[in-house]
Amino acid sequence: MKNLLRMTVAAALVLLMAGCCHCRSYQRKTRRPLVGTEWQLIQLGGETIRPIEGRFTITLTEQGKLSGAGDCNRIFGPYQSDKDRSLKIGPLASTRMACPDMKHERAFIEALESATHYDMDGPMLLILSNGELRAVFQAVPAPTDPKAKPAN
Repeated sequence: MKNLLRMTVAAALVLLMAGCCHCRSYQRKTRRPLVGTEWQLIQLGGETIRPIEGRFTITLTEQGKLSGAGDCNRIFGPYQSDKDRSLKIGPLASTRMACPDMKHERAFIEALESATHYDMDGPMLLILSNGELRAVFQAVPAPTDPKAKPAN
């Protein structure tokens, strides 16, 4: 009976490890760089956000600048990051257009400014504040050049 239990546990561990290897390979292939990628918000404070082109996006530059868009305003400001994945954003500034619903835009800016760390999962960027998930972004696919020839 003990041998059967040990064999079952060993088989389960082997399957788990084999499954994780595939996950890590997928993550490496689909991971996008933090800097230079346009990130589209897909979750804010546990609430799913429907992606709309040009809204709720951020891009980080090599010069330590963040730019992007909220619901209807442009946002910009400084950020700092290091190899330990710490992240400090802000203070952020924005244009002052009146949006129909400012609730999401304010929550978006607050989530960014509260960031203490980030993590990445494939093409996803997770913004954390002291271990609490505040926002999830998805990498926006780079536009393709219509003149580019398909690879053979």
